Amino acid sequence: MCDVLSFTGVAKQAGEVAAEVGDFAKESPRTLNSYGVNDSNKIKAGFARNCLLARRLLERDVRFVQLFNGAYAMGEGVGNWDGHKHIVDQYNIHAPILDQPVAALLRDLKESGLLKDTLVAFVTEFGRMPTFQKGANGRDHNEKGFTVWLAGAGVKPGFSYGSTDDLGFKSVEKVTTIYDLHATLLHLIGLDHERLSFYNSGIERRLTDVHGHVIKGILA
Repeated sequence: MCDVLSFTGVAKQAGEVAAEVGDFAKESPRTLNSYGVNDSNKIKAGFARNCLLARRLLERDVRFVQLFNGAYAMGEGVGNWDGHKHIVDQYNIHAPILDQPVAALLRDLKESGLLKDTLVAFVTEFGRMPTFQKGANGRDHNEKGFTVWLAGAGVKPGFSYGSTDDLGFKSVEKVTTIYDLHATLLHLIGLDHERLSFYNSGIERRLTDVHGHVIKGILA
């Protein structure tokens, strides 16, 4: 019975903390407007609330926060970032949903000093081809050249690392891999990717497999 009561007390406390962090009542109208929380576009307003919630979680020492943009619909069409059919039309919908809330989050983190200790990683799994996809006005997947941007703790601000060819098809300068990215992210949060492993399918494995090097050229 004591164990049950103790667990109930912890659960109640956790619920109170969750309710407090999700309560925007003490946020100023200026802050709410800067994120777009009350935007007439309900999808944008929802993502704005998530961005503001992310800042509030970081303020309370939550160590890892993930934001996902594009979950408002699944499958091909104008409801997510899939760009196979009509990339201009689709991205003209998505960009306004993304831009203002993310900009407000970064500005808030910088002004409060949190960005010094927070690594922001804006990542996807592939890029887009520089040419139209056959029979459509969209673009197919491209794993040979795509962009990740990082901001905050330990990363040089305001510069680019590496480049693609003139067509934008393939990385040709300072070519890096996803293993290098993982090694660098782990380094920036204080973990050595060569020593970090997890047990999977009967063997200890590294996140970077037997690959990966810290991309020192992006470190501040």
